[in-house]
Amino acid sequence: MGSMSIWHWLIVLVVILLVFGTGKITTLMGDVAKGIKVFKKNIAEDEPSNSDETKAQKPISPPQNQDNSVPFNETAPKDTFSSDVKK
Repeated sequence: MGSMSIWHWLIVLVVILLVFGTGKITTLMGDVAKGIKVFKKNIAEDEPSNSDETKAQKPISPPQNQDNSVPFNETAPKDTFSSDVKK
């Protein structure tokens, strides 16, 4: 009783056909099919252009330390703030 039988689905289908008509449903399905075809075409066109761009790009190198600051993995000189600290 809780699940819908085949007769329930047939009644729902008949009501939908009466409300919308067969012409509207076929044009709707045709529009959906055209949209899917256009989507697949655009995806296929985008893939080769993306692979060409990635081949042409240079590999990314790490930035050079131009400001003579201490790199992250090295420690600062010990005498940096030792004179400022009062005991």
